[in-house]
Amino acid sequence: MSNTYRSLAIAASVATAFAGLASTAHAADEEKCFGISLAGENGCAAGPGTTCAGTSTIDYQGNAWSLVPEGTCETTMIEAMGDTPARSGSLVELDRDVPA
Repeated sequence: MSNTYRSLAIAASVATAFAGLASTAHAADEEKCFGISLAGENGCAAGPGTTCAGTSTIDYQGNAWSLVPEGTCETTMIEAMGDTPARSGSLVELDRDVPA
């Protein structure tokens, strides 16, 4: 193997390692937020009435979650339901708007 190919192989290995670290750090900056996803836009395994990602059937279903930037879940306000006061997201599963 020539020095050029060896250098390219090492550079590719280092780039792959850094890409993996960046993905892990990005995932750590997000958290599950319940009660804010629209129907069909939930994360995986949302709870009863869902089997995996995209299977929630009700907007803002309380046991369905979406990933949001860390620290923003409980300040995410949902005004589309017309409720007063507006609803907010939750870090724990909610009992509201769960399909029968």
